[in-house]
Amino acid sequence: MAEKSGWSLLPMALTGAIGLLGGIAGIAYYVSLRVNPPLRHFLDSYTFTPWELGVPFETVEFRSNDGLRLAGWWLPRPETNAVIVGSHGHSGSKDELLGIGSYCWRAGYNVLLFDYRGRGESDPWPRTLVSREVDDLLAALQYVRQRAPDAVIGVIGYSMGAAVGILATARDQSVKALVADSSFTAGDDVVAHSITQVLRIPSGPVVRLADAMVAHRYGYRFSQARPIDAIGQIAPRPVFIIHSVNDPLIPVNHARQLYAAAREPRFLWEVADARHCGGYFSDREGYCRRVVEFFDQYLRSVEA
Repeated sequence: MAEKSGWSLLPMALTGAIGLLGGIAGIAYYVSLRVNPPLRHFLDSYTFTPWELGVPFETVEFRSNDGLRLAGWWLPRPETNAVIVGSHGHSGSKDELLGIGSYCWRAGYNVLLFDYRGRGESDPWPRTLVSREVDDLLAALQYVRQRAPDAVIGVIGYSMGAAVGILATARDQSVKALVADSSFTAGDDVVAHSITQVLRIPSGPVVRLADAMVAHRYGYRFSQARPIDAIGQIAPRPVFIIHSVNDPLIPVNHARQLYAAAREPRFLWEVADARHCGGYFSDREGYCRRVVEFFDQYLRSVEA
């Protein structure tokens, strides 16, 4: 039998290459949808409120710099000008922060919990990964300053909300102390980790293509979200980094890198035997106490 020539094998190679590229494109499209999930379902507004916890609250709203209505709850402490602002995660909403929020209120702080655009009761918008959410947190901080011009502000954020907290705090000097629980170092780092863990394939080409798809469809690149580059700008204001050692979504090494990039005063608490954002649930009382002690140390000292 005669050997097949290189030319005769070329169509097979082309077919294989096209199939590989098609597979990469399909996976990248799937990843882009995970980064920007569909708009909320109406049931997202069927949640607990501070009322269920016996905490007084006021329903508030304010506008983002591009005119979207952002909904929130204000938990009042008229006797103080210290305010804690909560920053929820990628697919979360303000009700998820009722535990730590109500504890901070009972510890004597005003508290603002709010929904990022496209979540909870705020106006619809694509659920992006650290794009316009930074602007939303800056709008929330502006609302606090308008409501309490002498406010001494602390921020606590979780997962994407922690990354947003780092980026916003680096830009807004009115934040005097930051707690960042389960932040990632950079958007492309966390997407790459998810690809390698779930799909078990090399992440580089998929991440780059998904990033381009997100840019085309939503007008931003998740690769440009880099808390690792911003955290060093927060000093001399303090940063308290919290991360679960067994976090499968954002490995604890992200926290270690953020801590290394931060400047003093900086603190790192690695929570054993917990998964993503699990520090609160592993020891609710102990977690809340450590967070409030941090805020007490750095906010009460500058409180008017």
